[in-house]
Amino acid sequence: MMNKDILILGKGFIGVRLQQELNCPISAKRIEKFDDVYGLIKRYRPKVLINCIGHTGAGNVDGCEKALDKTLYANTYIPLLLADIALRQNIKLVHISSGCIYHYTYGKSRPVVESMDPDYYELYYSRTKIYTENALIKMSEFHDILIARIRVPLDNRPHPKNILTKLLHFNKVIDVPNSVTYIPDCVKALKHLIKTKKKGAYNIALNGGLRYQDLLEEYNRLGKSHSYELIPLKNLKLKRTNLILSTKKLEASGFKVRTPKEIIKECVRDYVKFL
Repeated sequence: MMNKDILILGKGFIGVRLQQELNCPISAKRIEKFDDVYGLIKRYRPKVLINCIGHTGAGNVDGCEKALDKTLYANTYIPLLLADIALRQNIKLVHISSGCIYHYTYGKSRPVVESMDPDYYELYYSRTKIYTENALIKMSEFHDILIARIRVPLDNRPHPKNILTKLLHFNKVIDVPNSVTYIPDCVKALKHLIKTKKKGAYNIALNGGLRYQDLLEEYNRLGKSHSYELIPLKNLKLKRTNLILSTKKLEASGFKVRTPKEIIKECVRDYVKFL
């Protein structure tokens, strides 16, 4: 039976995967003004609005630098518009955000907690996410807004936005642990946070860093073949956020957060079944 209490906005990678798991309505309607959203609310009458609208660039986040209007529109204007309408209509807003908004120094920095002020302004993509987070976190103090921070989506099925699919197209891989969001666990976490009426920002990622080579080695172990070279992070000549997010707040809410080691075999085994 379809869950009519939830409406998802945005038919990108994350929106479609959530819709498949939550079995709820989803809309790809272009939103430009208040009336566009009011029309959707009047039609579907949701109790929870999940915003999966966002722009991550054509190919990768570098593309955001060439699409400034589109990036700002999708990543900042739309979420703030939805937040104000959700407040007016007394609807819970779940905003799918990003953990790629912090500087991080391996060997020195601690896992990033939600209360830390975002400070990564080098990428336009990250800046637009920070603009939105600063407003939504403040609004969540007096309204029902959940900011779900995901980072480097990893799924158990192929998709161009899935980090495993991306890695299989790379011949060089950085040798550093990173926080990743495992989509099957992300869905469960969102269900939990909505059910328990949580507000504010929550990091939704695996507990601890995942080394990309561990995914590829498991892929090769299952009889597939992908050759690659490990390189130090300092050799990556791109502006990127590489970091570890803390999951203590999510765990304190009563949700069991798995480690990368616990999901790698499951993830890759399921992934190769789709090939």
